[in-house]
Order: sequence, then structure tokens, then C-alpha cells
Amino acid sequence: MTFPVPYRDINVHVAADSYTFTSPSSPNAPALIVDRPTGDVRLRETTLNPTKRVSRVSSIAGILGLLRLRLDKYVIVITKTEPMGRLKGHMVYKVISTDFLPMRERQIRDPDEDQFLSLIKTYIMKGPMYFSYSIDLTNAFQRQAAMAPDTSSPLWMRADDRFFWNRFVQTDLINFRKMGNRSQPGPQPGVDPYILPVIWGTLEIRPTTFKNTPLTIVLITRKSRHRAGTRYFTRGLDEEGHAANYNETEQIVVMNDTGRGLGGYAGSTDMQSGKFRSAEGSETQVLSYVQTRGSVPVYWAEINALKYTPKLQIRGIETALPAAKKHFDEQIRIYGDNYLVNLVNQKGREKRIKEAYEQMVQMLVSSPSEKVKSDALTDEKFHIIEPSSSKQEFDRLHYVYFDFHHETKGMQMHRAMLLVEQLQEALIKQSYFRGVDMPANGGLETRNYQTSVVRTNCMDSLDRTNVVQSMLARWTLDRMFVDLGLLQRGESFSTADPAFEFLFRNIWADNADTVSKSYAGTGAMKTDITRLGKRTRAGASRDGNIAVTRYYLNNFRDGPRQDAFDLFLGAYEPAAANIGSSLVFADRRPILIQSIPYILAFSIFCVLVGFFTKRLPGSTVWTIRLFILFWLVVAGWCFSFIINNGMLYVNWPKLNPRPWATEGYQDAITKVRKDKLLGPFVARHERGLSTARYLNAEEGKKRIE
Repeated sequence: MTFPVPYRDINVHVAADSYTFTSPSSPNAPALIVDRPTGDVRLRETTLNPTKRVSRVSSIAGILGLLRLRLDKYVIVITKTEPMGRLKGHMVYKVISTDFLPMRERQIRDPDEDQFLSLIKTYIMKGPMYFSYSIDLTNAFQRQAAMAPDTSSPLWMRADDRFFWNRFVQTDLINFRKMGNRSQPGPQPGVDPYILPVIWGTLEIRPTTFKNTPLTIVLITRKSRHRAGTRYFTRGLDEEGHAANYNETEQIVVMNDTGRGLGGYAGSTDMQSGKFRSAEGSETQVLSYVQTRGSVPVYWAEINALKYTPKLQIRGIETALPAAKKHFDEQIRIYGDNYLVNLVNQKGREKRIKEAYEQMVQMLVSSPSEKVKSDALTDEKFHIIEPSSSKQEFDRLHYVYFDFHHETKGMQMHRAMLLVEQLQEALIKQSYFRGVDMPANGGLETRNYQTSVVRTNCMDSLDRTNVVQSMLARWTLDRMFVDLGLLQRGESFSTADPAFEFLFRNIWADNADTVSKSYAGTGAMKTDITRLGKRTRAGASRDGNIAVTRYYLNNFRDGPRQDAFDLFLGAYEPAAANIGSSLVFADRRPILIQSIPYILAFSIFCVLVGFFTKRLPGSTVWTIRLFILFWLVVAGWCFSFIINNGMLYVNWPKLNPRPWATEGYQDAITKVRKDKLLGPFVARHERGLSTARYLNAEEGKKRIE
């Protein structure tokens, strides 16, 4: 049995008591009904004429999901998309705009409800989300080939749960599909075409030529929905073994792809197929190479308190061992052997992270064998940990340390290729996926497998990681072209086709920017290396600007962004949270603490007024000097207070308070109470630090730790 793909054309009929979703191209398919105001889901045969009055009918591209907030439930619909190109004949789209359909006909105004909606619309709905009606974007081609030609399951059932970005908001539809409801018990396959999987990340499809040979190069980065968040508020592992900033990146080359254009729906008469049929008998080849990145797999955090360098906190390695086992058990099961490339610094504050990672690997593998390579420049150019035997599952972990910053300092970026040379034997053994599309067999016929994966990280798993991943992708792409007969052995595409080299550099640099914006809020650093192949002074200057911007965003803007991730992905459920009315987003600091930044701004204003106001003839100078001096002292004191009590001024996540942030806040408040000047004015019991506040903090601990 072949299941229908998601509907690409859906009409939503808005009535006072329901939203009705139908597909004009599938007139005999059942309609999806979402009752108002309950939000209950059911199916209805389209042959049954509704008696209700419809106030509006509009066309949408798909249903992103249903989300219950504190007072109401909303259907999130995709209203506008942008075609990105065809992947093996299947059209792929980017989500451009969405709309929220409330269950209540007359909405109740609530500050927290408005803030919940604002967070999701600002930080999630504007994010890089992609989908296809006819091809699985959540799974790499090797995993798809392993499932093919399985068309007995709908698209959403075949999706990789890690990268099914809207999985939480699809819960209502999926639960109804599996179990039905009181009036329609049992499985409900009729709802399958309404469930549309979406990924978050990068998707670049570039039809091009290499040495006059037409091909399509594709780059897909899939961000995991587990432990998603922002740079300083989401680090390391959670108890389920999910790593922060975990992304899978797949570089794809499609040969003989006749369905590369943007035009047309399909060779078939069924609009729903979404497949552009290629010429009969032609073989489309797909070559794919997968890498992963993720935070260092231990329990650790960086506590930002307005200092440029946050305080590093690492919990016991033994405590994180069960979580690390869960993490690598999944990685080995999916990818095979894991080559763990660690790029953090071997000196300074990052040294503790390096040592923690190495201790974790030593605890995981049996009889670890260590090897340290050095030269005249450094005592530890490479640090390699390999298992001495293959007695158990975790002996498939291979740790390789490379001090990226030390080796490439002074703009010596070519020295990063030393890591590729170190990994060369593993890369040759690893290979890549190669499949041939056999239309008669209904799927890809595998000719070659990728047998392992390189998992790369630095502190943020962003900038250094981007450079190394692009180098590994370049090495593998050279190998693909040699195997295809497009290059001679020892030749590189960078010299064989400069136009293709330019394209390659830019799609990888764009990927670096997208991943970085999702996690750190800015584009990536060191993209001049990826775009130009060398370190430039303009690139270094741009990196300085990014560093300052990240400092501002990570301290003052990332709290709401983290809240948005937690809301959309289900880490925080407003309807289930036991919090009093209008308490979630209230500023609970004492009024005096809140006022100090405003006093600082007013002091600076007064100083500027004193400097630039013209004095009247004959007026004395000392009065204006005293005025300026007084406000300079006030400004200096305010600035010093803010910097020394930075924990009170960071914009923390409010939905899932970080345990270490709650503890740091209490320490800072206690410190202020002891201050000789401010202590007497700070209340012993601050507004909002109530039972509800601590209950919310405890809920946050359960979700974060």
C-alpha cells in the first residue's frame, strides 16, 4: 500500500465553531476539523455538506502544528513559501510566513499570552525552516536508502525524530492519528496528509556544472530539536544524552538529475505527487557525505555575568557518564564509528573542557591507548585516544584533539590542513554514500556506504568547527570527483574549475552563518577562510565586530530567544505550568536594582549637557565643573555596580530558569543586601520571589538538568 504524500494545496474554512481543512485536488479525501474553542481534532467525509456558516476561506501551504499556550490553543499554518529548487526531482520549499488561528472567537487579552505569541513569532517563525511534500528532508540519503522502497509509511512516520523540528506542535495530530478520539476511536490514516515534517537549518540546492559536466550540489544542515537553544544558556548534555547545538550536515552531489528546474509539478496528472519525473531509463546518481557537530558531551555551563569571558562550570565527569553513554550509543547506532575531533584550546580556560572530554572518552572505551604528537612549536599538536581492543560498543569511539587556534595563529590558516592529513586514513576507510536511482525498483540502489562519521566540536561548535567541516567536505568532494572520473588522482576541483570552487566556498560560508545565527545570534567568525581560502585583515575586523555583537546579544537578548525555543519545542508548556497570573515575565528585581541602569543613562546625559552647553558671559567655571564631576562620580559608581553585580542584569530565560542562574541571582542579591550604601534600601523579600517563582525554578531544573 502506498500512502499519500502531504497535501500541497489546502483550503481552510473559518467558521465560528471550527476550522475545516480540505484539499481541492483531493476532493474525496476526508476533511480535517479543529473544533472551536476546545481545539479537538476530528475527520469528516467531504461528501457530508456542512451546515455551519463559513466566514472566510483561504488557501495555505500546510499546517505547521497546533500549540496550546496559557489561555488558548492556536493552529499554526504556513501561508507563504519560497521554492528552493528540486532535490532529485522533488520540489523543496522554505517557510516565508505563517499565521496563528486562535480557537477562541473573542480573544482574552493577557500580557503573558501576548508575550508567548510575540516570542514565537519573532524568534521561531522567522527562522530557516524547510519542507518538501514528497521527499524526506529529515533523513540523510543513506538512511533513506536503507528504508527504501518503503512507501507503506507516510512521510512523517519515516522522519528522523531528532530533526522533525515541528514534532511537538504536531503532537495533537499525531496522537489523533494513532489513537483517534472518543467519537472516532482507533488509528486515523486520513489525517496523514495533513502532517507535514519541517526541518530547521540550512538548505542550499545549486544546479551547476563542473568541467562542463552538469550536476547539482546540495548542502543540508539539520538542527536537532532536542536541547536546542542559545549559546550560553544551552551547553553540554542533558540527562537523555542530547547534546546542545547538535547539527547533522550532509553534502550531496546529484549526477544526471534531469528534474533540476523550478517549473512544473510532475510528469503525472496527480498534483499531489510533487515529483518531477526524469527521462525513462536514465540513472540518477546520488553521492552523499555526512558530518555532525555538537557540544562537548559532559555536564558543563558558562555563566555570563556581563564579563566578556563567562565563568566556566563543569560538574563531575562520573555524573555525566550515563548521559554520555546514551549520547554515543545513539551516535554509534546511527553512524557507526565516531571520530571525535576536539578543537578547543589546550591552555587557558578552555583547558578544563578539553580535559573533561578526554576523561569522558577514557571512561567510555576499554583499555584506552593514548598517543601525543608534538613538534618544535607545541608539546601537544595532536592528542589521540583509541581503544586497545574492540570488546564493547564504545570502542568504536576515536578521539582526536587538535589545537586549532595555536596551530593557525598569525593567520597561518593553511596549517589547519594538518588535521585532515592526520585523519586521512580514517577518511579513506570511512568513504561516502553512493546510490543509483532505479525508478523500476522504486528507490535508491546503494553502491557504496559511509561507514563512520566525524563529530567535530569547539567551545561553541561554530567558528572553528565550520572551518574544519568545510575542509573535510572539500577532501571528500575531491575523492567523489576522482571516483566519478571527473578528476585525476591527486588533482583538486579548486584548481580544475575556479567557478565551481567559488560556489563551494560560498555555500559552506552561508551554512556557517546560518548555524551560527541559530545558536549565537550572529553570523559565523572566520568565514573569510571559507569564502576566500585565507585569513584576511578585513575578516579579522569583521570577527571583532561579531564578538562585540555576540557579547551584547548573549547577555541582553538571548533570554527571550531561549524562551521561544522552549515554548515551540515543548520544553515549557504554559498550560501545564503551575504559575500565577501575569507572573512569568514580571521583573522580580527590587525597584532600586532596576533603576540603576536608568540612573547611569541619566548621569551620562547630564555629563554631556555639562560639556556641550554654552556658558553665559561672566559665569563661573567651577559650578559647571562640580556639576560634571558629580555626575561623573554617579555614572562611575553605577557602572561599577552593574559590572560587579552582572548576574542581576543579564536577561535570563524566564520560562525554564537555569539552576545555576537562580543560585547566582540569590548570591548577588545577598551580596547587595550587605552593601553599606544600598543594603538598607533593598527589601528582604523582593517582589515576585514567591513560592510560585521557586516552583517555576524547580520545573526548570527538571527540564534542564
